[in-house]
Amino acid sequence: KPAAPVPAKVLSRRRLIADDAPGDVQHIIMSLPKGLHYVEGQSLSVIPPGTNPQTGRPHKPRLYSIASTRYGDDLRGNTVSLCVRRAEYVDPQTRKVDPTKAGVCSNFLCDMVPGTIVQVAGPVGKTMLLPDIGNSNNEKANQQDIIMVATGTGIAPFRAFLRRLFLENTVAKQMYQGQAWLILGVSVTGGLLYADEFERMQQPSNTNWPGQLRVDYAISREMKNQQGGKLYVQDVLSEEAEMLWTKLEDGAIIYFCGLKGMMPGILEALEDVAKARGKVWSQTLRRLKANGQWHVEVY
Repeated sequence: KPAAPVPAKVLSRRRLIADDAPGDVQHIIMSLPKGLHYVEGQSLSVIPPGTNPQTGRPHKPRLYSIASTRYGDDLRGNTVSLCVRRAEYVDPQTRKVDPTKAGVCSNFLCDMVPGTIVQVAGPVGKTMLLPDIGNSNNEKANQQDIIMVATGTGIAPFRAFLRRLFLENTVAKQMYQGQAWLILGVSVTGGLLYADEFERMQQPSNTNWPGQLRVDYAISREMKNQQGGKLYVQDVLSEEAEMLWTKLEDGAIIYFCGLKGMMPGILEALEDVAKARGKVWSQTLRRLKANGQWHVEVY
């Protein structure tokens, strides 16, 4: 449970997606209140101002995955970054956005101007933590492959992971010898998040060996799967089943983050992958969970 709220100041906010991409996703950098420390994979609780008109009580806090490493985007360790999609409700009859049903907190965050004071609490979360990479006593973590599957703003914790492993000049970056594999699903190319950063991370100067960071995009409205249908993240897993299975058998950790609706299709695809190899998926999943190889955070 997060501690009592503390004030954080908005330093900057920028739209992350192209103007013609559907919706609105913003990258928000806030100053870190004194005494608040976080690590990659944790979440921050944000309390929107005002009261709920139905109850007259203060709004409930909303949790957002942190999109920066412990050092923040400025590398000084005194900021925190969030990746926020504006929650809008489109009326199916009129096809127009109904402002009365807008997400209170996401709209507050996506409209903030620099200098705004925001009440935050946390950090919280142990589900999505990275292994202890960069510890010379933990050779396993330094060699372990990491698979990250995200839809939309579920990219937030993985941006933090990848900045730690490929952009920031830390012991973790120097000692990491495993392969990181990111699969990101969005609807259109203009909706890709942080693609320029991931491209930079793949440069030879940022990796310890060629191909150490692999990035696959599933752009559903523009790409087709092998059956000719829309390409989703689970199709990438199916099409790369051999590599996926080998990695999991060899001890890779797999993380999933994004909308709840992504998991049924993914689990179905993995069941087929297991079946094709004469394995029972439910037993495999139990083993992955027991070994700490399976991490899911969906909302």
